[in-house]
Formats: sequence, structure tokens, C-alpha cells
Amino acid sequence: MTVPDLRETNLFKPIKVGNVDLTTRVTFAPTTRTRATDDFVPSQLQLQYYGDRSENNGGLIITEATFVSKQGGLYENVPGIWSERQAKAWRTITDKVHHNNTAISVQLWNLGRVASPKLAKEHGLKLLGPSAIYENEASEKAAQEAGIEIQAATIEDIENFKKEYVVAAKLATEVAGFDFIEVHSAHGYLFDQFLQGKGVNERTDQYGGTIENRARFLLEVIDLLIDTVGAEKLAIRLSPWADVQGSGGVNGDPHPIVLYGYVLSELEKRAHQGNRLAYVSIVEPRVNGVTDVSDEEAVEKGIANNDFILDIWKGVVVRSGAYLSSPGYPNLIKDVNANDRTLIGAGRFWTSNPDLVQRLKNGQKLTPYDRSTFYLDTNYGYNTWREYGDDTVVSEDDPESKKTPVALA
Repeated sequence: MTVPDLRETNLFKPIKVGNVDLTTRVTFAPTTRTRATDDFVPSQLQLQYYGDRSENNGGLIITEATFVSKQGGLYENVPGIWSERQAKAWRTITDKVHHNNTAISVQLWNLGRVASPKLAKEHGLKLLGPSAIYENEASEKAAQEAGIEIQAATIEDIENFKKEYVVAAKLATEVAGFDFIEVHSAHGYLFDQFLQGKGVNERTDQYGGTIENRARFLLEVIDLLIDTVGAEKLAIRLSPWADVQGSGGVNGDPHPIVLYGYVLSELEKRAHQGNRLAYVSIVEPRVNGVTDVSDEEAVEKGIANNDFILDIWKGVVVRSGAYLSSPGYPNLIKDVNANDRTLIGAGRFWTSNPDLVQRLKNGQKLTPYDRSTFYLDTNYGYNTWREYGDDTVVSEDDPESKKTPVALA
């Protein structure tokens, strides 16, 4: 695929996000890659990964989703940030990224009802969701096999969740040195679960029923984090059109424009009160979880676009979703030039192109990614990709590929 000349687009114009000046609007979107240690500590593999992708960059890297607590997870080999040890390991990474004059945001994650039942049982945790409703029959079977049962989060559980986000936010900014923290409220994870209705959140208390009630938990956490780190260091991710892991998408109740329009209106209200978030990260309807959605399929399903978000939210946005999949990148060029407040996120192609910013700037061909290597626990398909002009192919049997995660702290 030949890359068009993007140097004259807004993609390579500077922009201020929060209090941080960026020299490019190419953004590393959060992508889970399971290269932390077995005890959820960032590793030397991640140091190389983020370090390489911050060289000759100058933009924003958003890390893979990172657990705020054990109760907020767990998935194998995914990093956390609930302890000083984890935060110090992350600090090694943020120092490297900052040395390369690139900014970095950590995405804070709580899985809710879609956490691994097996790991929850092994670690003596509860399997919690807004209501005691499994995602599907397969998740119910997995819970039964693990000897654990889903429970509706109590008010005490919800208060504990809030405290965990505050602790993680402090560790992220004060110890780990992140420029921003991004609250993961997309793709059917905990906050998105609370936003949903029937089949996900069927609570009858102050956290269920009306849109205002379903959004209450998320907005309470946002307010706590504004008080903790400041709005200029805080961000959020939303996926209005996704219908994965129980999220309703276009068939949600109410329609996603109504549901997420309320959340965005509340964020904009806070901005008018002097607390504008650094950015809002949004997933484009061209992507549904890990699956691309064609324009024809979107029309058939009645999926609209994210223009409504820009009508409500007047701050910086990060737009991610298959921007590099179409020859000539027409959607990227259209969206980044539509205004002076849009960053463009990429994830999959950044895995296979560590020098992505320079390739886009110089009109160089991109290396196709290999999804089969995304979630391995070795270095293969992670730090074995090469920069433009280096045609070295690293095999799965190469000693470099066989490296496994070692904790940075």
C-alpha cells in the first residue's frame, strides 16, 4: 500500500492537549498486547516496545489498558498500576518516552463482568458486574467451571471501585510520571456496562434505570479524578457504536446518540465550569471490537457516524478506527482536516510499524500486521518488527522472538 503525502495535512501540525504541546497528531491508540509479567508488572519487552515507538515521534502514546486493581481484572500478562512496584516499572517506560520528546497517557481499566472467572477464582476475587447477569452462555459456563458466580456490585463495591481509581490515578501521575490518565469507558467493560440497559445493567437503585442513573458511576469517578489529578490530565474513551460484550450499539436502549450524547453533554458542562478534560477518545463505527465494519454494512445496520460527538464536545478528540486500512487514507485526511482539534489514533499498524510516524510523514509503505501474534506472551510479533528499509525477517524460533517478560521493578 502506497502512502499519500500527508505532510500538508493537519496530521503534522502542532497541537496543545491539556498542558502538553505535541508536534504531531498521529496518536498511538491503546492496544492490549499481553507482554507484562505473570504478576501484572510492566516488562523489559514493553520498555522496548514503547521506547521504539516514541522515537522521532513527538505525539501522544496511549498505553494498553492497565488494571486499576486486582478486582478490576484480570487477564493474563496484562499490566496493572495499583502498587508502587508497578508504578515504578511504568516510570522506566515513561522516562524513555519523555526522553524521546513524546507524551504518554495510561488507560485505566476495570473489566467488570467480563473478567476471567479462572483468574478471579485463583486470586480470591469476586466476579462483579452492574447486575448478576453473564455476558453470554459461554461466560456463564466458564464461571461455573471456575467455581465462581457473578454478583451484582454492591454500593460498597462501587465505593471501592472509586477509591481504586483514585489510587491508580495518583500512582500514575505522581510515581509513574504519566502525562495523562484515560478512563476506559468503552467496549463493554465496567463503566460501559453501567451505561447499558436491559441484559447488562438492570439495577433499581441510583445506578440503574434512567440514563442519568446509569451514567452516575462514570461521572462520579470523573469528578473524583478531576479533583485528584486535574481535568487537564484526564481523558476518557467511548465507543458509542460498538455492540460487543453486551454493549447495545445502534440497537441500544436508548440509541447511542442519546446515551453517549448525555455523557458528552455532562463532560462539556464540566468544561464550561473550568474543568475541560484533556481529550475525549472515540472509536469510529468502522471498527466493532476487533472487527472492521464496511460502509455498506454500516448503512445496512443503520449505524451513523461520530459527528454528533463533535457537535456536543468542543475539546480535543482522538479518533481511532481503521484509518490506515483504506488506500489513500481518505477518512484520515477528511477527519484530521475537518477542524483544528482532532488527533488520529492507530493501533494495529503501529504494532508492525514501529516507525509509523516517519512512514506516514515520508509517504512510505506500511508493513501489514499479523493478528495471530497480538496476544502471545513472548517477544515474537512484538519487538520483532523492523523499521522501513530493514527487510530482516525474524522467525518465531529466533532467540529474540523467544524472549519472555521480565519485570522492570
